[in-house]
Amino acid sequence: MNIAEIRRYPVKSMGGESVESVDLDPRGLVGDRWFCVVDAEGKLASGKNSQRFRRYDAIFDYTASMVDDQAQVVGPSGSWLTGDPELDRVLSEHLGAEVRVQRETGRPFQDAGEVSLVGTASLDWCREHLAVDGDRRRVRPNLVVRTSEPFVEEGWGGERIRVGGVELTMVECIERCRMVDIAQEGLAAQPGWLKALGRERDLNLGVYADVARVGGIALGDPVEVLHMKDSSA
Repeated sequence: MNIAEIRRYPVKSMGGESVESVDLDPRGLVGDRWFCVVDAEGKLASGKNSQRFRRYDAIFDYTASMVDDQAQVVGPSGSWLTGDPELDRVLSEHLGAEVRVQRETGRPFQDAGEVSLVGTASLDWCREHLAVDGDRRRVRPNLVVRTSEPFVEEGWGGERIRVGGVELTMVECIERCRMVDIAQEGLAAQPGWLKALGRERDLNLGVYADVARVGGIALGDPVEVLHMKDSSA
């Protein structure tokens, strides 16, 4: 097993970028979900409604990439760096609500674990058995691991894996929401993705992990399961 793709999302819920290498700190990938679009009530723009999030599907018309310490946001009418008041104005007009781009200062903008990953064999299984595109962009992982066995990553719960100079502790499976169905990052809407996943997989696809040892990861790095549960150390 090795790293097939590294993806980060500088602005939560916007499209992300693929990178050849990245550093991880105790929070996760450097630059990942550093920013979020927040409305006047403090709700984070997302593809779903919850106590913390508010559904603004128009947020998915934008993508973001890191440029030094800021994010460059590209949308239907141009591009801006975070911190530019014009970006807030354009987003407010496009989303139909007063919003602003906010940098993380306290509670992390990630949904749950610090890092998300999925195996290529799991995506291939979805493509074959669920009659969906199985595109990794729909499930928004940080790490795409080249695997030969579907859902092998789900068996790593409580284990550590070593990738490059990093160690990750597997936390839990990821329960998917309607975001897998909607248009995003160059993909057309695909209604039925979530329903099929719920029928066959109880909505689970991919896993969350926390950072146990910081360091760097690069494309092609081998992925080694350390089997901490069986260790006497």
